[in-house]
Amino acid sequence: MAWDEWEQLKSQAAEGQPTHMQLNQTDPGMGGGPTAEPSSYGDLQVSEAGLAKIGEHAHDLFVRLWEEGRSAVPTTDKAAGNLATQGFALGGALQQVSTRWDEQLKSLRDACGHISNHMRVTKKLHAGDEDYIYRQMSSIDALDAGFNDRVGEPGKPNPVYGEPSKKKGD
Repeated sequence: MAWDEWEQLKSQAAEGQPTHMQLNQTDPGMGGGPTAEPSSYGDLQVSEAGLAKIGEHAHDLFVRLWEEGRSAVPTTDKAAGNLATQGFALGGALQQVSTRWDEQLKSLRDACGHISNHMRVTKKLHAGDEDYIYRQMSSIDALDAGFNDRVGEPGKPNPVYGEPSKKKGD
C-alpha cells in the first residue's frame, strides 16, 4: 500500500465514508472461514486403540527405515571410494551425499522412535487419568446419592425419621 493510498483511507475513515476494509473477520459469503462455531465441533477424543495404532506404525517405519533406507549406503560408499581413488572429484561429492543421507536417515529414525515411545507413554498416562477421573466421579456420585434420600414433599419433615420427640418443658 502506498503512502498516498494510506492517507486517502485515513481521510475517508475520518469523514465516515466506508473504506471497504474488514479487520479480524472474513466475508461470510466468500467461504473464508469456518461455518460452525468452535463449540459445535465437539471434544477431542483419542482412543487407546488409536494411540496404539499410531505407535505401531511409527515403530514399523523405524524398522523399515533401517532395513530398507540404508540398502544403498554401502554400495554408494564403495562407488565414492573408487571414484575418488581414480581421481574423480565426483567421488568426494558422492561420499558427501551418502554421509548426508545417513545422517538424515538417523534423524528420521530417531523421530519415529520418539513418536512410538511417546504413544506408549501417552497411552499409559491417559489410562491412568481416565481411571483417576472415574474414581473421583464415582465417589461424588455416591456422596450425591446420600443427599437424595428425600421421602415426601419438599419443605415438610421426612417421615422416615419419625415424629419429633416431645421433651419435658415443650
